[in-house]
Amino acid sequence: MEKDAVIYVAGHRGLVGSAIERRLRSDGYTRILTRTHSELDLIDQTSVRNFFRENKIDAVYLSAARVGGIYANSTYIADFLYENLMIASNVIKAAADTKVSKLLFLGSTCIYPRDCPQPIKEDYLLTGPLEKSNEGYAIAKIAGLKLCEFFKRQYGRNFISAMPTNLYGPGDNYHPVNSHVIPGLLRRFHEAKLSGASTITAWGTGLPKREFLHVDDLARALVLLMDQYNDAETINVGTGDEVTIADLVSLIKDTVGYEGEVVFDSSKPDGTPRKVCDVTKLKALGWQPTLTLGDGLKNAYEWALENKAFDS
Repeated sequence: MEKDAVIYVAGHRGLVGSAIERRLRSDGYTRILTRTHSELDLIDQTSVRNFFRENKIDAVYLSAARVGGIYANSTYIADFLYENLMIASNVIKAAADTKVSKLLFLGSTCIYPRDCPQPIKEDYLLTGPLEKSNEGYAIAKIAGLKLCEFFKRQYGRNFISAMPTNLYGPGDNYHPVNSHVIPGLLRRFHEAKLSGASTITAWGTGLPKREFLHVDDLARALVLLMDQYNDAETINVGTGDEVTIADLVSLIKDTVGYEGEVVFDSSKPDGTPRKVCDVTKLKALGWQPTLTLGDGLKNAYEWALENKAFDS
């Protein structure tokens, strides 16, 4: 991608979009288009169509989405399906109609079957039932990646899709109910530290294994994919490494400096025993993560403190 290419980052205020914008500016790209929700409602097809017609866009990073944790996904399942379907459909169709040179659609590993083999390979898609708690979001993301695949196959559009693993880092959502696991735990340990609580209770046994990727490493991978990856099939983005929930909790405890005791409540559900991506395709392109989980957690906690993310 030329440095003077017009690049639209959809969702630039979110966790992923803000990291993409930071990376692009750091790499010397100078013509980056962004719009807030109040400036451009991606659910409004006419507005999206007009925006693309009015701007000669060369490339699109489609990271805009309605996102949330387990509670939000399972509570607002219709909203998550409808809004994410509309965002994907409107942006991808407008990009195709205006002959955008390349588009990268961001999905999520929640698109894969709940009980698929581990590590998760890209061709496990649609081989089994989805996790019910985020089914609406997952179906919308599957539709988006299939739109990219089919526009490429039918019309020759260079539209690709990437499936990131669990993300964290600057710009994350630290809401006490709607956050994902890392920001949620950082908040709980931070509040326990401030209150002087002697114990924190964590759900489950601590034995399940998960994979986590710092959002700045994701952004590096996405810029690489925009430059080098042109296949119709989706590609996983992750570290390929995994950590038990117990070890993650211990790392977060040390990061925050909480000195109390952690008690695991084994009567609470563990969820899927293991979830880690096969990232063979990505690493074959020469990409490797740069941040360890420990360093990434320190970075995320420092950002949350500096930006008063725990105050809301």
